[in-house]
Amino acid sequence: MSLEPAIAGLVDEFINSGRPSSRQQTFAERRAGYIASTVLAGETETRVDVKDISLNGCTLRIFSPLNSTGSLPAVIYYHGGCFVSGGFETHDNQLRQLCYHSGCRVIAVQYRVAPEHTYPAAHDDAERAADAIWQAAEQLEVNRERITLAGDSAGGHIALVTALRLKSAGNWLPARLMLIYPMLDATAESVSYQENGYDYIITRDTLLSGYEAYMPDLDSMDEEASPLFREDFAGLPPVHIITAEYDPLRNEGEVLHECLMDQGVESTCQRYLGVIHGFFQLGGISQAARDAMRDVAWRVGQ
Repeated sequence: MSLEPAIAGLVDEFINSGRPSSRQQTFAERRAGYIASTVLAGETETRVDVKDISLNGCTLRIFSPLNSTGSLPAVIYYHGGCFVSGGFETHDNQLRQLCYHSGCRVIAVQYRVAPEHTYPAAHDDAERAADAIWQAAEQLEVNRERITLAGDSAGGHIALVTALRLKSAGNWLPARLMLIYPMLDATAESVSYQENGYDYIITRDTLLSGYEAYMPDLDSMDEEASPLFREDFAGLPPVHIITAEYDPLRNEGEVLHECLMDQGVESTCQRYLGVIHGFFQLGGISQAARDAMRDVAWRVGQ
C-alpha cells in the first residue's frame, strides 16, 4: 500500500530537503521541532478536565472526563520522543482525545530525558510514578483493577519495561499494556530498519541517536536497552501492539507479539497501513491515526 496522501506530502518534503539528520540538530532544536509538529494532531479536544499535580516527587498531568465522579479505569501514559524529547506539550491533544473517547482517567507521566539525564533516570521515574498512582488510587479516583500502562515509541519501551519491573517486584500488575510502535531493539538490525530507516522522517539516525544519548554506557543487548530479547514475559497481562507499515520499528513490534505468545502471554498486534512512525499523533491529517485513536480508546475502556 502507498502512503496516505497527507503523510506522503510530508515525506516528499523531507526527501526534497535532503533527508536532514537528527544528528545535525541540537537537542533543543529537536524538542522545538517536536512541539511544532503538534499542529498536525487536529483540533484540540476541550471536552475534558486537565490538571497537573506532583505525587511522590512525580510530575503528572491528569485528563478526566467532564463531570466525572468516582473511580474510573485509568491509563498511565508514557510519552514518546526517543528518550530525548517529548512531554506534556507534545502529547496534550492526543491524551485529551484518548480521555474523551475512552471515558478513562488518563495520567501522563513526565519522566526525565537525555542527554541531561541518562539511564536509568526515565525507567526509574516511570516505575516510581506507576507505584505512586497505584498507592494513591483512591485519592486519584482510579480503579486499581483497570489500569493500563501505555506509551508510544520510547514510551512504549518504558511501558513494557515498567510492567516487567512491577512483575518482578510482585506488588501489583496493570490490567493490560498498550504499546504503540515501541522502541525495543537497540541493535537496530531488523529488516524494517533497512527498508524504512532513511526516507520516512523518523529515521534510523533519529532513533539510534536517542538510544545513544540516553544509554551511552549500556550494552545494546542489555535487557532494559533491548527488551525484545527478554525471556521473562510470562506472567504479564494482555498486551496490544500497534505498528506502522513504513516504520523502522515495525518488525520489532511484530516480533515482540510473537515472543509474547511463545511465552504464554495474551497478545494482539495490528499493523496500520500507509503510515509512518509517529502517525498516532497525526490525527489532523491521517485517517489511520483517527482509527487508531478510537481503537486504543475502546481497548483501554474495556
